[in-house]
Amino acid sequence: MAMSGGVDSSVAAALLREAGHEVVGVTMKLWGGESDTGCCSVSDVDDARRVARVLGIQHHVFNFGDRFTADVVEPYIAAHAGGITPNPCIECNRHLKFDKLLRRAHALGFDSIATGHHARIVERADGSRRIARGADAGKDQSYVLYMLEQHQLAATMLPVGGLTKADVRAIATDLTLPTAAKPDSQDVCFITSASGRHGFLRDRLEFTSATVVDSAGRRVGNVDAIELVTIGQRKGLGLRGGDGEPRYAVDVDVSGKTVVVGDECDLLEPTTTLRDLTWAGVAPRGAVFAQCGAHGAALAATFDPSSNTLTWASSHRRVAPGQAVVLYDGDEVLGGGLAVSRSRARVPR
Repeated sequence: MAMSGGVDSSVAAALLREAGHEVVGVTMKLWGGESDTGCCSVSDVDDARRVARVLGIQHHVFNFGDRFTADVVEPYIAAHAGGITPNPCIECNRHLKFDKLLRRAHALGFDSIATGHHARIVERADGSRRIARGADAGKDQSYVLYMLEQHQLAATMLPVGGLTKADVRAIATDLTLPTAAKPDSQDVCFITSASGRHGFLRDRLEFTSATVVDSAGRRVGNVDAIELVTIGQRKGLGLRGGDGEPRYAVDVDVSGKTVVVGDECDLLEPTTTLRDLTWAGVAPRGAVFAQCGAHGAALAATFDPSSNTLTWASSHRRVAPGQAVVLYDGDEVLGGGLAVSRSRARVPR
């Protein structure tokens, strides 16, 4: 049982134990630097250990810090340096929770791993499995699990996926678990609330100033760090004057040191091309619903697997390159991929 020190994984461990499983709690030590907002602090390890003691199960700490740095942190830094907007939590799931941890569990003789994610695993008539949305729509985490393949789904359990968050906290309270009232983690574990993304990257990148131009190529401002600009951004673009209409970053060209801004309609596009796709089964063709953020709405689109292109039912805000787009059939995840970078930035006059 992957125990983050939060209430969801605490209750998941309790439910598995009550169902008769032999449960061993494991907390993954991933980030060795400062952490005050995620699930990697010393206090989180202590909370997981305290819960394990209450439940009467063993608890261990696995140090995967080297792999976390190589597979999550360094790509996060490199992505920003290249003008890409990464999702480190998805990469942590991809490389650590459902790869490194699963491999370690199998090597130690365990049948399955379990996590506290709010999602479900459903088995279809042909024996294949899919991730599906959790019972609590407000806490659904199916989006960040889209990359799981059949061998991973077959060896994974998600005990709280059929519960609401209120149910989870009620169970934790009934069991007097130390994490019953603990707030949810909201942010990237290696980004502190004090320094934020800017401070983290400033210490690891040499920021590049860039020119901000409008759609006609006219210079309208300047930014001190193009590495921090993302598609759709409105604030912090250093714009001079203007007509008062809101303007957004519609293209980011790191190599050309140029940010293009436009109005909201300039953000709209009919298609989104994906890369690095993974599927729970066969790649879909035709009508799907696509979701571009952990808590965004799934919108109607059609998918063409020959070009890995989504055509939206109505023009859609451009997806920032590097962000995950997850395809659904109803509540079930078909798979997904990352938005392709398609810079159209213009050289300023």
